[in-house]
Amino acid sequence: MKKLFTTLPLSIFCLFTAFGQMTQMARGTVLEGMTVKSAVLKKDMSYNIYLPADYFSAQRKYPVVYLLHGMWGNNNDWVHSGEANRTADKAMANGDIPDMIIVMPDGGNQWYINSAEGYNYEDYFMKELIPHIDSNYHTRTNRENRGISGLSMGGYGSILYCLKYPDRFVACAALSSGIFTDEETEKSPDANYDRWFASIYGKAKGKDRLQLDAWKKNSTLGLMAAGKEDDLKKIKWYFDCGDDDFLFKGNAAMHVLMSERKIPHEFRMRDGAHTWEYWRTGLGDALKFIGQSFKH
Repeated sequence: MKKLFTTLPLSIFCLFTAFGQMTQMARGTVLEGMTVKSAVLKKDMSYNIYLPADYFSAQRKYPVVYLLHGMWGNNNDWVHSGEANRTADKAMANGDIPDMIIVMPDGGNQWYINSAEGYNYEDYFMKELIPHIDSNYHTRTNRENRGISGLSMGGYGSILYCLKYPDRFVACAALSSGIFTDEETEKSPDANYDRWFASIYGKAKGKDRLQLDAWKKNSTLGLMAAGKEDDLKKIKWYFDCGDDDFLFKGNAAMHVLMSERKIPHEFRMRDGAHTWEYWRTGLGDALKFIGQSFKH
C-alpha cells in the first residue's frame, strides 16, 4: 500500500505534464475559400491553404506540398474530412516533418488533366496556381522544395503531374490512386465509363478507348512505361493503397512496372479500403516521406 501512495503522485504529475504539452502544441493556420482568378478556365478557382504555426512571425520561406482531393470532392475535403491540419500540426511538433505550407486546391471532377472537352485544368495548375502560390506566400520556389500528394483521383493527379513535369516536383506521395490498367479501361461497363471518363478522355467503347488521344497522354501506367529513366528517377515516389480497395489492381500494376524498370519507389499496402479512415491514418507517413525529400 505504501508503494501505491508513493507512485500515484508521480503518475498524476506525468499525466498533467503530458496534457500541458498537448495543449501548448503550436497550431498552424488554415485559410479557407481563397481564390485565383483564372484566365485559362475563365472563372475564379478556390483553394485552401495551411500555413505553419510560425508563418506570420518567422522571417523565412517554406517548402510546399500540394494536396489533391478525390472525385466529388473539393478544396475543403482534406481539412474537414481528412484533418490534414491536425496531422501536420502533430507531425511538425514531433519533428517528423519540417515546417511546410500545404495547398489544397479545388479540382472539380476533371481528374486534374486537360480534358478532351477542352477544360484545361492542368494548364491552370501549372501556369496559374503554382505561380500564384509562389507570388503570394513565403514559399521556396525551386523543385527541390515542392512536393505533391493526393487521394484517389488526387493520387492519380499527383502521379500524372510528376510524370509530366519532373522539373517541377521533387516527390510524389499517392494514396489509393486512381490508376487503371488498359484492360480495366477497355472492359469497363459503358455506363461506368461514360459517367467517370467520357468527358475527360472522350467517348468510345472497348479497345477504341485505348486509342483516344487524351487516354494516351494521361495514362499513368503508359507514361511510366514510356518515360525516360533519368526523368523518372528525379522524383521520390511513394504509393499507399488498401488491400480491400477497389483500386488495388492498378496500384499493384504500377509497383510491378516500376520494379521491372528499376525505378526506386516505396509501395505500401495496408489493411483498409477506400475510406477517409485509411487516408487520415496514411497522410502522416505521406507527408513525412515528402518532407524527407526536401532540400533543407
